[in-house]
Amino acid sequence: MLVLLNKPYQVLSQFSDKDGRATLGDFVEVPGVYPAGRLDYDSEGLILLTDNGKLQARISQPASKTPKTYWAQVEGSPKTAQLEALQRGVKLKDGPARATSARAIDSPGGLWERDPPIRYRAKVPDSWIEVVITEGRNRQVRRMTAAVGLPTLRLIRHSIGPWSIDGLEPGKWRQISNKEAFNAL
Repeated sequence: MLVLLNKPYQVLSQFSDKDGRATLGDFVEVPGVYPAGRLDYDSEGLILLTDNGKLQARISQPASKTPKTYWAQVEGSPKTAQLEALQRGVKLKDGPARATSARAIDSPGGLWERDPPIRYRAKVPDSWIEVVITEGRNRQVRRMTAAVGLPTLRLIRHSIGPWSIDGLEPGKWRQISNKEAFNAL
């Protein structure tokens, strides 16, 4: 099976934590499923869990080039040159990284409030961009936006491949069969 979870802010992408922080186990009580990839503690949005190793590999292995779409609320207003730089590629400490797509977007409709909210600065505008990548290195989108002068204030993974958080409130999930999941890829 494949479980699509809208992971809330400040939830670990694992099922237990010795420090008592919120984990996936606080939201999904389906035995035998494991994350197909990770999502940072301070990021929100879609995380996939599966009980099928082949499906997990197909979703999360870099060779599969599964697109992951992120909505990033950034500090500042993106310039065309900054968005183009994300698509050309930026140098990070662990090597180059590039987006397959990067564009300015309106604030996503129907977006839930984050608790706690992002910091507000009266003299510094914020805006939203959509970034699509096919890798998934540690804090990659945050590091990429920072590299072009657009620090990320809030990061939401909207979709992975054909699956999205559309219709899922934070902490809610839905399940599909492995057959349906493989057919969608």
